Amino acid sequence: MSVLDHIILFLVSLVANTFSAFSGGGAGLIQFPILLFLGLSFGVALATHKVASVALGVGAALRYLSQSVLERQFVSLMLLFGIPGVVFGANLILLVPDRIAEIALGILTGGLGLYSVVRSELGQIYSAKHRDKNGLMIGGLALFILGLLNGSLTSGTGLFVTLWLVLWFGLDYQRAVAYTLTMVGLFWNGSGALTLGLIGEIRWDWLPALLLGSFIGGYLGSHMALHYGNQWIKRVFEVVTILISIKLLIGH
Repeated sequence: MSVLDHIILFLVSLVANTFSAFSGGGAGLIQFPILLFLGLSFGVALATHKVASVALGVGAALRYLSQSVLERQFVSLMLLFGIPGVVFGANLILLVPDRIAEIALGILTGGLGLYSVVRSELGQIYSAKHRDKNGLMIGGLALFILGLLNGSLTSGTGLFVTLWLVLWFGLDYQRAVAYTLTMVGLFWNGSGALTLGLIGEIRWDWLPALLLGSFIGGYLGSHMALHYGNQWIKRVFEVVTILISIKLLIGH
């Protein structure tokens, strides 16, 4: 690759991951199609994107850990249920044709954004709920399913996790985004990257620019989320989910 190609990769990664860290997911909306456009096959692009996304989690974790906004209960829940789902998802032999799956996911993702638009109060106030044994089990099973999607799909699954934490557990957007970026970005994507790396191929020579952009973007986006608060996060979340929906419905 030329120096210009590396600069393009860095800038794409920086923009994609900054918005992702601000909204709670969606870096693949920009980054993954660019990898395909630059000539990588679907499987290689997915594995390379997953590895780069780990740096997003590192950058976000550095910013959020300084604020002490993470609770051990949710950290354990997302690791216990999410990581097995990611590993299974990355190994999953899809029975549904890719295009049908993309259309279904696009409709569902757009529905998330529109639901958030209609529910103006959604995620604005922290109101703990479903913290009993049954509530945690149901929430964990949903996280396992979201882990399956994360392991087998390219973009949008972090946004599902963000909204699930808001809807089921009563988190506000700021707290939900913190968990999504650190747990999904760092540990889920790390597990997916390791699995895909073992069964597929990663373009290691593309990673320095992608990792640097992901790391800086993760830190910057997390800083913006902490600074601007729930209302801004909610609006960016809605924009990103609707854009991802359009992208999935149109296709690559």
